[in-house]
Amino acid sequence: MIERTACPRLGCDLPDRLLAVRAAEGDEDSYAVLVQRHSRSLLTLARCILGNPQDAEEAVQDAFVSAWRHLPEYRHRAEFHTWMYRITVNRCQTMCHRRPPPLSLDTVAEPAAGDAWSQPARTAEQDAAMAALFRALAELDTGQRVCWILREVQGLPYKEIAHVTRTDEQTVRGRLFRARRSLQEAMGSWR
Repeated sequence: MIERTACPRLGCDLPDRLLAVRAAEGDEDSYAVLVQRHSRSLLTLARCILGNPQDAEEAVQDAFVSAWRHLPEYRHRAEFHTWMYRITVNRCQTMCHRRPPPLSLDTVAEPAAGDAWSQPARTAEQDAAMAALFRALAELDTGQRVCWILREVQGLPYKEIAHVTRTDEQTVRGRLFRARRSLQEAMGSWR
């Protein structure tokens, strides 16, 4: 067994692979580093899929709990972040199937205080465009939405998206094509 050593600073330089091995052996500090390291990107992913920050937080929390339970089974065939994307996407898809995704105004970012006072018309236009984008994303089927978010928001390559979504690269490319076409049509008035 690897000796339990607390990482003195939460953003330590140990690679995910080593932290995952330590966490699988029960090292909660190593897992805390992984959670801290990947929470933000997983929350962004879940928020884009679900359209609701509270549901996104629930999905990511459930994903991390599930990952903690299944760490001893994790075989490192994929990078840890890819594995977490898959778990999070699966959780989000389960939530989407249970109920239609609500559109919350909380998903639109709050403008910075200085910007809001100096350019209120521009801020209002940006907020309206973001709200329109979220509405358009909510209209996509879940597979298209997930592929678009993983590619355009998270920046994952096609191969990794295929792994996360348990499809092949050709399916990913097709879903992205259809998602981009639908979003282009929906956002045409914002050009």
